[in-house]
Amino acid sequence: MRKRDGLPTKVCPVCARPFAWRRKWARHWDEVRYCSERCRRQRPRSGVPA
Repeated sequence: MRKRDGLPTKVCPVCARPFAWRRKWARHWDEVRYCSERCRRQRPRSGVPA
């Protein structure tokens, strides 16, 4: 098992918290932007009226 210190991290643009690489994101880590489904749903929408 790997230690969490060696994993790549990103910062979530919604909650501004750092999150680490997960195995389920291995194939598309470059496309991952949000730390969770909740943050993905709360992402800022540009030009879309509510």
